Amino acid sequence: MRVAFWGTPEFAAPPLNALLGEGHDVVAVVTQPDRPQGRSRSVLVPSPVKAIALEQGIPVFQPEKPRGDEFMHALRETKPDISVVVAYGRLLPQAVIDLPPRGTINIHGSLLPKLRGAAPIEGAILAGETETGVTIMRMVLALDAGAAIHVLRTPILADETGGELRERLSELGAQALIEALALMEVGAARETPQDDALATFCGLIKREDARVDWSADAERVARVIRAYDPKPGAFTNHGPIEVKLFGGRPERSEGPASQGSGAEKQALRSAQGDSIKPGTVLDVNADGLRVACGTDAVRIAAVLPAGRKRLAARDWVAGRGVSVGDVLG
Repeated sequence: MRVAFWGTPEFAAPPLNALLGEGHDVVAVVTQPDRPQGRSRSVLVPSPVKAIALEQGIPVFQPEKPRGDEFMHALRETKPDISVVVAYGRLLPQAVIDLPPRGTINIHGSLLPKLRGAAPIEGAILAGETETGVTIMRMVLALDAGAAIHVLRTPILADETGGELRERLSELGAQALIEALALMEVGAARETPQDDALATFCGLIKREDARVDWSADAERVARVIRAYDPKPGAFTNHGPIEVKLFGGRPERSEGPASQGSGAEKQALRSAQGDSIKPGTVLDVNADGLRVACGTDAVRIAAVLPAGRKRLAARDWVAGRGVSVGDVLG
């Protein structure tokens, strides 16, 4: 099958490699323009998808927007049978969707109609879902609303981060894509309309979404930390310093500074009494930093203070970056 592939980030690389590995004729790759990276923002870096295309000698298109007579003519000249979209990063107009004779399909990282939108992987962890998956769907103009062609499911592990789940779903999406195309080629694919009444949504991640609200219960705080690990990184403040947090897990609160020194315990009680303020550093051990939440506490394994490298939370304490009794937030 002649395929026009639309994708940009690392998440789209395994599906593209799977198409090539299965012998599909990828006649074009459409990806975002090269973007500046690094501190100086002076070096243009190609997308992971473009890197694969160049290595394989596949024609690459990088329009700022996927429209216009010149672009449409060039795409039409590649004569695709079908378009496959995986995290391309732009909405496609109807003319682009309809251009291939077999239309356009999309890999979405959720069990649609749950978690339509830009951040389904983070959304699944934040929602406390125990299962997710990938949906191969028919692309339509409405957001992630097309009929489902093929679905594969997978459990979400208790301590799984957004980055780890993304990597697994990328590979699962590659498998689902190959299976869906095989079903389509033999006329065995069954397209199932979504029930819009069951739809939930997850929009683009905003900076403040990743700020830790210590007044929430420990389970919620741990989910926020896991969902945004490694990017953009859940964060809090220690005084004027912004600190990203990693490896969060909820723990039952055992009272103030249970493993701190006698002086530390007394300082906590003197400052806050028996009611510990959410965000208070309660203790530290080999497993990390324990911080009070609205209910119970969360253990933090690693931190990334602004301007420094990522380090174990206990090393942050040992280096006097933070002390038992300090309040984060």
